[in-house]
Amino acid sequence: MAQATPILILALLAVTFLQSGYDKIKDWKGNVEWLKSHFSQSILANQVPLALFTILILEIFSGVLCVSGIIELFGSPSSEVGLYGAVLSSITLIFLLFGQRIAKDYDGARTIVIYFIPAVMAVYLLS
Repeated sequence: MAQATPILILALLAVTFLQSGYDKIKDWKGNVEWLKSHFSQSILANQVPLALFTILILEIFSGVLCVSGIIELFGSPSSEVGLYGAVLSSITLIFLLFGQRIAKDYDGARTIVIYFIPAVMAVYLLS
């Protein structure tokens, strides 16, 4: 199967973002409380609910596009939807990285880069 690598990367991104989005929905209040503390000394201190909602929307759309891209790759030679999923996943990760850097959570930022590498690989493979 020629598309095994992009399918596996899209699956990784889909699981990552759909689980994260589900967690945000399931425990919205807990996430907001924790993030208010996390960003208390930053310019995002008063923007936590809006920022979290923005990330939630980006994660859900990224995950759904990645799943749709997997389905597309199984059904046709086209990879357009998967490419959109990989690009939006990369953008979402950049937003998350920005937040971690603003919060001066450099270990958290480093963790996001681990996810960013396969996301950019997917963009490359599906372009």
